[in-house]
Order: sequence, then C-alpha cells, then structure tokens
Amino acid sequence: MTGLTDLYQEVILDHNRAPRNFGALPDANRSGIGHNPLCGDQLTLYVHVSEGGRIDSIAFQGKGCAISKASASLMTEAVKGKTVEEAEALFGRFHDLLAGPEGGPADPKALGKLAVFSGVREFPTRVKCATLAWHTLHSALAGGGKETTTE
Repeated sequence: MTGLTDLYQEVILDHNRAPRNFGALPDANRSGIGHNPLCGDQLTLYVHVSEGGRIDSIAFQGKGCAISKASASLMTEAVKGKTVEEAEALFGRFHDLLAGPEGGPADPKALGKLAVFSGVREFPTRVKCATLAWHTLHSALAGGGKETTTE
C-alpha cells in the first residue's frame, strides 16, 4: 500500500473504532432513520438546527460496517456549524465523489477528510454504506418522517 492509502485506511479505521458524535442528542429538533438492507447498516441521526438554519449539533447511533460508521462520524464533524444549505451542498460534492461521472466535478480537496472515501467508488455495494448517513441527513433536514434506505 502507498502511504496515502495507508493514511486513508487509518482515518476510516479510527472513526470506526472511536466514532465522533456517537450517541443520542436530547435537544434534536430533526431526526432520521437510515437502513442499508444489503449490508445491515442501521443508524438514527439526530440534528439540532437553529432558527437561523445552522446545524448547531448533530449525533448518531447505530450499527454497521466500518465504512458506514466512519462515514457517519466524519459527516457529523463536517456539517456541524454549517448552514442547512452548506450541508446539502457538501452532500452533493460527497455523492459526486463516490457516484458521479468519472472525472466529473468532484473536488477531493474541497471535501477535506471526506476524501478518504474516494476509493469506495470502485466498490458499488460499498458506496451505499458510505452514503447512508448522508441520505439520512438529507431526509432529516427535509423534515424526515420516514425511514431512508439505500434500496
């Protein structure tokens, strides 16, 4: 493995072993439930959005593979403090990185640590693991109410 690949793998493993923002969020005013039936990943996402439309706090609970848990952990770090619109735009860039056209508009530098998932693109079934938390966030920010699945 190259040094960069080793680094990427270590970031994913670290966030799987010690996920950030893991747990319930009692003052959440938005939430969503996500499920990936193919892999068995399940998560509940809790979000507190201020009256001004900023994500003040975010947390998740659940179980899943290393990619799913690491993605949820890194996502919570990436969107905390952002406006809903900024979070949605980041979701679009992340989705483009994993599932957009080859050589398309995804800019790994604009994604920061989230770029560690660029290699997931080569494994279509794992793309669903990496994007589950993001689709769940999208649903929660839109008002939630129903389970989000990757199918």
